[in-house]
Amino acid sequence: MEAASPAAGRGRLAEIFRFALVGGVNTGTFFGCYLLLHPWMPYFAAYSLAFVLSMIGSFFLNTYFTYRTRPTWKKFALFPLTNVTNYLVQSVGLYALVTWAGMDDRIAPLVAAVVAIPFTYLISQRILVPRNNGQDTDGSGPGSETDERQPSRLA
Repeated sequence: MEAASPAAGRGRLAEIFRFALVGGVNTGTFFGCYLLLHPWMPYFAAYSLAFVLSMIGSFFLNTYFTYRTRPTWKKFALFPLTNVTNYLVQSVGLYALVTWAGMDDRIAPLVAAVVAIPFTYLISQRILVPRNNGQDTDGSGPGSETDERQPSRLA
């Protein structure tokens, strides 16, 4: 097994940094939308709509900026799995940290959120980044003109 080149390692680190940056923007977008919507609708409706709007924004920021790939309807349909993964890892982590590790329940959600980041990153990368595994025969898969990594206009 070959070791990754230093340039590949720097590229991966830059991608992780962009992912974290998009996460911060997404959190701000969610909270801003929630605050704007809350006076006009019940809090849970505002929360849900803000969540959906920020997830759509996150999808486009992650495709164009983080992973520098083209968005597709298939990726868009699969992208909510990243949020489900994040929720599950955070929930299990929160429960384990409070119940088994005895961590303060005011701090545990932050720790659980940090623990969830690598899982969310890996799932989003798996969904959004084309892979060339040599099995594509119809010309529409990874590496094709319809689904290749492109330089981002946002970066």
